[in-house]
Amino acid sequence: MGERPYVLLSCAMSVDGYIDDVTPHRLLLSNDEDFDRVDAVRATCDAILVGAGTVRRDDPRLLVRSPERGRERVARGLPPSPAKVTLTVTGDLDPNAAFFTAGDAEKIVYAAPAAVAKLAGRLGGAAEVVDAGAPGDGGDGGDTVDLGRVLSDLHGRGVRRLMVEGGTSVHTRFLREDLVDELHLVVAPFFVGDPAAPRFVLGGDFPRDRRRRMDLAEVRKMGDVTLLRYSLS
Repeated sequence: MGERPYVLLSCAMSVDGYIDDVTPHRLLLSNDEDFDRVDAVRATCDAILVGAGTVRRDDPRLLVRSPERGRERVARGLPPSPAKVTLTVTGDLDPNAAFFTAGDAEKIVYAAPAAVAKLAGRLGGAAEVVDAGAPGDGGDGGDTVDLGRVLSDLHGRGVRRLMVEGGTSVHTRFLREDLVDELHLVVAPFFVGDPAAPRFVLGGDFPRDRRRRMDLAEVRKMGDVTLLRYSLS
């Protein structure tokens, strides 16, 4: 894969491992103290990555909220907020989503080869669309996004620290492919209990199993939620 950014994966979940419920409204799993912590972490990163499903469902702005942190970034010669990155296989993205319209940060969409041309036409100048098919897939209708290619391309653009914020399929792929250096997992003190709701990760084989455990670097209580910070590299 070559060089890649340091990858920090951030997620909040219920005690039973769900990151949302099935209602039309976003389930709040965190609190103001943790939201501010996440904002501080965002301000240290060069880019923030979410999946297209998260863009569609949650319509996130992915901006540094604190004006002071934004000014500190500008003083270091950086834009007020990190670049925004998303991944898509289908190309089903709305150019009016907050991902594209909020803030002046660079926006990059890594797409499967089959979706590139359609998506570039739909988004116009709202974002740069990059073919992220596996080597050899370009132009042949490939329907996958290669994470190694994504990370190598981001590194080539100067991204040294990448924050991954969801959703389930993105978490799963990064962890299954052993591409995470640090995991921030916030646990909310309640259960969701609905098997139809989205979970932190899907099932499958993970390199960090009982034989290769993660290192628990920090435990922090923030009101009624708890941050577990793991080191994986």
